[in-house]
Parts: sequence; structure tokens; C-alpha cells
Amino acid sequence: MARLNPAARIVVTGCYATRRPAEVSALPSVAQVVVNDAKPRLVPLIVGGAGDDDPCGTPLEPGLAGRTAFTLRVQTGCDERCSYCIIPATRGRARSVPLDEVLREVERVAEAGFKEIVLTGVHLGSWGRDAEPRRQLVDLLRALDGRGVLFRLSSLEPMDCPPALVRLVAESTSFAPHFHLPLQHASDAVLARMRRPYTAAQYAALAAEVRAKMPSAAIGADVIVGFPGETDAEFDELIGYLDRSPLTHLHVFPYSDRPGTAASALPGRVPGAVVRERASRTREAGRRLNLAFRDAQLGAIRRALTVDDGAAVVTDNYLKLRVPSGRRRNQWVPVRIVSHTDGEPLGG
Repeated sequence: MARLNPAARIVVTGCYATRRPAEVSALPSVAQVVVNDAKPRLVPLIVGGAGDDDPCGTPLEPGLAGRTAFTLRVQTGCDERCSYCIIPATRGRARSVPLDEVLREVERVAEAGFKEIVLTGVHLGSWGRDAEPRRQLVDLLRALDGRGVLFRLSSLEPMDCPPALVRLVAESTSFAPHFHLPLQHASDAVLARMRRPYTAAQYAALAAEVRAKMPSAAIGADVIVGFPGETDAEFDELIGYLDRSPLTHLHVFPYSDRPGTAASALPGRVPGAVVRERASRTREAGRRLNLAFRDAQLGAIRRALTVDDGAAVVTDNYLKLRVPSGRRRNQWVPVRIVSHTDGEPLGG
């Protein structure tokens, strides 16, 4: 960026900027480093004079910054200690946005015309644990139920997804039938080295429960391949589970070392060529899962929100479809799924 735009003033934020501020400050054209704790005030810190609610002086409305759905952060920070993750050191302890503040923001966003709100957080499932009295994420969802907008959950750790939460999402029209449940691995030995607080069998039971209660739900997962010490047999356990799982899409990450994490000191580094080959095989497994899900949805009629210029929609179960143009952005429409080609958006 600095090379192509010599006059640019570059502002850097995020985990790298928080962990290595001096290193980032020394990069060319970096005018300011904003650590994670200050990120909610990023625009006022840079330009001055603008409020947090309206940082650019632009009215809140669907389509602002190209987004039709509104992303609402209700939690930040993380108290977990996964061995590969640097986030607790850069995001701090888990903190929840108080319930009354969340409700006020939801009301403001709904009044601005948004029809879908994505609930997000660094560790979303820990919402309410730091509250007094202590609460659970399902308490927040119950308070949001029936507010006239569709709520979509972002990444939700498997251990934070109790039966009551799955049942609420399944039974209410206020929540999208869409879960993103980070798996990371399907070998108990690897999960233990990762310090993940569940077993492969517990994850499989949760995914099966979601599928049983919501036959058309999207179920995504994160997967790490090439974790230190990962053997051929352990990798085969991962692929074996994926091939028989109800998952619908994967985010595949080749293991990447983070200095300062416990995993960076583990022995048994997997050669780069092996990691790449395993990542390729895992992505292919994810492609098969997605094709099977798309095939199963052919002929179905789903609720969908028009996006972009109205020539595309996103369904409640997280499928993007091409549709005949002529509609405005941000309209609920029923859509019949009529066609798909591998690698291309569905037709509706």
C-alpha cells in the first residue's frame, strides 16, 4: 500500500498491531497504530469530532459500506486458552455488551430499515458470563426473539451451544437456520493438544442434533490441518468424520505458528508439503459437502433477502442465489432454488 500510494497515511489496527505496536509503527507510511481496546473509537481517533454512532456523518441505512445485513458486536475478548491462538493476549478478557445496550442498538438498527442482524463476538458463546447476575447467550436470544428482524449467529463454539439454544433457533422464525461451529479437528488426540474443551464425539452429537431439528440448516466449520504432531492416522480421522458429517461448508486453515502460543513450542512440526496436501484434501472434502447440501436444496422455497443490486439474494440458510433483476436491495422475498453449477451461485 505504501509503495503504490506514497502520499497515503496508513492506520493499522487488529491483533498484530496490538501485539507488536512498535514493529508496526516502523513500517512505511504508518501514521497511527490503534490497539484493539481503542478500535471502537477508531474513526473519531483519526478524524476527530465525529461520534461513535455516526463516525462518518452518514445516516445509518441498509447498503452503507456495501452491507445489507447489519453486523452487531455483542461481545469481545476471550478467556479460553487454545494452544494455537494469540487472541487472549491481544483481545483481553471476555467482556459482554450489557443486555439493555444490545436491545437499544437492535431497536436503532431496525428503525433504520435493516431486516437482518448478524450477532458477533470474539467468543460469542461466552456472552453474559461476566454479567451480574450471570447470564447465558440463550438468555440474550430469548430477549431478541420477536423483534421483527432476522438474527443470524456468527461463529459459536461447540461447548457454548446447549440444547436449549438449538431448540430456540429451530422453533423461532427470528433466527436463521445457520450455525457456524468451529471443529478444528476430529481426532481427540489433536483436540487435546489444541486444548479444545470437547471431544470429537461431542462435536458430532451437536452437529447431528442441529441437523435433526433443522434438516435444511447450514452448518459451517473451521478446520486446522498440519497442527504440530498431526499424524497420518489423525488426519484420516478428520477426513473420515467430514465425509460422514452433516456439515455444509468448511473454512480450512493450514496451521500457522503464532509466537508466544503454547503450540509454537510443540514438537513434531509437519512438513510444509504435507500440510499443503492435507489442506487440499480437506478443501475437496468441503467441496463435496457443499455440493451435497446444494443438491438437497434444489426445489426448496426459502425466505431470502435481496442484496447488491437486487439481482442476488441470501437465503435464511445461507445460500446465495442469482435471481431475475428488478428488485431493490433489502427486501424479503420467497425464492425457489432451481439450479446450481459447481463453483457458481445457485439460480432461483
